[in-house]
Amino acid sequence: MTTKNNFRGLLATAFMTLLILGVSAQSVTTPRAASPASEFSQTIGISKVTINYSRPRVTLRGTDRSGTIWGTQIPWGMGATSFVDGRNIPWRAGANENTVITFSDNVKIEGKELAAGSYGLHMIAFEDGKATIIFSTNTSSWGSFYYDATEDALRVDVQSQETAHTEVLTYDAIAMDNNSATIALKWEKKAIPFKVEYDVNEIVLANFRDELRSVAGFGWQGLNQAAQFCARNNINQEEALVWVNASIANAKNFNNLATRSTLLTQLGKADEALAAINESVALANVGQLNFLGYQQLGLKNYDKAIEFFTINTERNPTNANVFDSLGEAYKTKGDHENATTNFKKSLSLNPAANVKANSIKLLKDMGVDTSEYED
Repeated sequence: MTTKNNFRGLLATAFMTLLILGVSAQSVTTPRAASPASEFSQTIGISKVTINYSRPRVTLRGTDRSGTIWGTQIPWGMGATSFVDGRNIPWRAGANENTVITFSDNVKIEGKELAAGSYGLHMIAFEDGKATIIFSTNTSSWGSFYYDATEDALRVDVQSQETAHTEVLTYDAIAMDNNSATIALKWEKKAIPFKVEYDVNEIVLANFRDELRSVAGFGWQGLNQAAQFCARNNINQEEALVWVNASIANAKNFNNLATRSTLLTQLGKADEALAAINESVALANVGQLNFLGYQQLGLKNYDKAIEFFTINTERNPTNANVFDSLGEAYKTKGDHENATTNFKKSLSLNPAANVKANSIKLLKDMGVDTSEYED
């Protein structure tokens, strides 16, 4: 028994020794009450910009610091002094560790090129409203205390803006278009914006070329979607024709024939485009055939539009909308007699409210009495 008790005592002593020795090396995760971590992410095209940062408040432990954030808490210029070697350093653009900004693809910041990747984000605010934004290749430091200018990948100068009071430091997209977003740090009553721009079309095309080498390239849909993107944006038509022709070879349908027609039109190949349209008519449903009619109407090919709308009325003789569309084509061409006939035919078929309103309006435009059709 004595031996067992001694052994237990030795184990207890060893355990306590290990515990004491490990106290300084071990830690647990606790909430950051003052400046919690956050993430901002914005998709532009198929690319992303992501910012990981910590969010200080204007009011700290009951003290409202309004009016002292800029110029005091965040010094003007390179005013925050490093405790490492005493040099002046920029602001960490947040709190705690480095604020880290990540770009999924090569990007332009305020018109200047920057490679895809992650960067430590720092800022220098000036009293005159100017701000310098710094993208550093170092992302692993605490704050800006170890900031080294030789690690700068890019610096851009921007103009800060006044904004509504923002209690907790926030990153936000304050403006967007198809290729860019203006990202702004907002805190207290100041916003520091910078424009992030991707070459969306080139990135999307490169992604298509990769994806179409896999499962997406085996059916008709993916190939047609890639070609449709090119047609919609009026770009890369020659390669898009290769894609849509492969789509048609896999499964010919209205959608890929319509895409082929649009691409050929953009390339100035009107006869081939019309041949693709004519081939698609046999495969078109009522909505698709109406689309073809309005497409030709937009191109001022009035007779072709009337041809497509007429086919639609023949296939769908009880559909009020197709007669309304045919009437619209005749009216646009200037043939008011046939326009009136078709609008009245539409109104006789108990049309939906929007179709009825359109037929009545266009009849009135031509001076036709519509009182019998109005409630």
